[in-house]
Order: sequence, then C-alpha cells, then structure tokens
Amino acid sequence: MSYAEKLEKLIIESVIPDIEESLDAIFEEIADSKEATEDAKEEIEELQEFKADLKDVLEDITTGDIEEDECKELIDDILEAQKGEEEEDFGFSEE
Repeated sequence: MSYAEKLEKLIIESVIPDIEESLDAIFEEIADSKEATEDAKEEIEELQEFKADLKDVLEDITTGDIEEDECKELIDDILEAQKGEEEEDFGFSEE
C-alpha cells in the first residue's frame, strides 16, 4: 500500500470521524448550556477549516497532485497529533 493510500485511509477512517465527533461534543455542550463561549466558537471554526483542508488533501490524492514523501510526512504528523490528544473543555465550566 502506498503512502497516499495509507493517508487516504487514515483521513477517511480516523481523522474526519474524530473531527466530527469533536464538533458533535461542542454542539452538545452549547445546547446544554444554551451559550457558545468564544473558545467553543474558535474551536468549531478551526475544526471546520481543518476538515476542509483534509478534503483538499483527499482531492490531491485522487488527482495524484501529492507526492509520496509529502503523504508520509502528513501521516507522521497525524499519528503524532493523535498520540498527544487530550480532552478539551472548550471553555465550558463544570457545574
């Protein structure tokens, strides 16, 4: 399997679902508190931009506009980021 194929699989099966799960959690917190904090709004915007960037990468993979070494770098970056993930509270206070 090429790095492009591995990257595509990682993005589709892991990263995008994680982003969608994070967005759902933020929207749930907003619904529960009836208010969106600035941190939550910023996080939503960042996650949506990141998801759009990932879709661009998927398009590049489909069209062959991305090099294998670039794919390997992205895979390494994604895996490193997933290792360091921590729960965020998005600015909501515990009650």
